Amino acid sequence: MIAIVFCIALGATAIGAPAGASQDDTNATASGPPVPPAPAPVRQPDGSVADLDAKLVVCDPDAPPVSGAGVTSIFEPESPPSREIRELGFLVFAICIGIFVVVQGFLVLAIVRGIRSRRAAREEGASAEPTQVYGSVPIEVAWTVIPTIIVFVLTMVTIRTIRDIDITSPPEDALEVIAIGHQWWWEFRYPDEAGEVVTANEMHVPAGRPIWLRLESADVIHSFWVPRLAGKMDLIPGHTNYTWFEADRAGIYLGQCAEYCGTQHAHMLIRVYADEPEAFDDWLAAQRKPAIEDPTVAEGRRVFAEYACLNCHTVDGTSDGMFGPNLTHLASRDTIGSGFIPLNRENLRAWIDDPAQLKIGCNMPSLKLDAAELDAVTDYLLTLN
Repeated sequence: MIAIVFCIALGATAIGAPAGASQDDTNATASGPPVPPAPAPVRQPDGSVADLDAKLVVCDPDAPPVSGAGVTSIFEPESPPSREIRELGFLVFAICIGIFVVVQGFLVLAIVRGIRSRRAAREEGASAEPTQVYGSVPIEVAWTVIPTIIVFVLTMVTIRTIRDIDITSPPEDALEVIAIGHQWWWEFRYPDEAGEVVTANEMHVPAGRPIWLRLESADVIHSFWVPRLAGKMDLIPGHTNYTWFEADRAGIYLGQCAEYCGTQHAHMLIRVYADEPEAFDDWLAAQRKPAIEDPTVAEGRRVFAEYACLNCHTVDGTSDGMFGPNLTHLASRDTIGSGFIPLNRENLRAWIDDPAQLKIGCNMPSLKLDAAELDAVTDYLLTLN
């Protein structure tokens, strides 16, 4: 049981399958069987997954911040909670290996001694049936006391780890960040007396300072998991959970929603940017500024305001949407689609044209804009940095 629990805790794999294409029975011809329609072309993000993987070295401040590929191993912790989880895992693994070796050792010993004694009995012409022993106080005491000690040790160490990780109040000098899970993206809020900062999908935090994370859900159950920073914690509708971490050094830490939440669960990625304290303060100050109003993209701003964009997305001074990511400083981010696609003009234009072509099942509809409108809105959004 301990080994099973440990193996489950070591990692999670998100498996996705492409949606199947349906066939139209009316596509039959007089000379043959029904012919399925040609599949619609699917736009691909800029660069293959292999190319993106090759470019990214997670937690290297100089690495190009591209898609959600990289190291997410629990064996490379960069935060106190993740280190304690790794140490507990190593202890459980070592005990399980010890139990396995001892049990298998006794099993092999019993087999070897049994074979030898039977062979010796046959040579002497005696019965090969081994001597029957009914009960052994030392053995019964051993297999009762030793498991009790093992369970006691694991219980005490687990309680200590939970006590250190699952705290009920913020650590001293902690920065509070509110993380809200949506299908299928993340909203991050930074409450502050100078004004709340709202962003999406990419969380910025200062390295070397505790982060007190308040977890909420806007729809279904999600789970926040950045393996190198902390353990999993669920986001439950109508209920608030808390967790914390403290990045040891500056860099990019990647994670994933770890609770199946619908079609695009596998592409609900998390990107945590641990900045140097001065760089984080600069980022926070820039995020508090109002949206840039560039007169050269007035047409794109008009299209954005006249269509359904403003009902879902907030851009300070232009719209106050409630359902989609805040776009006030969209161009300051490195990705779109919850860390799934690098942010550049080509990918952003394709996303605006038809998000479902890039992220099947996405809740954002296609507004069927013409080419000129697409170009205008894309240029407008790229000025929001």
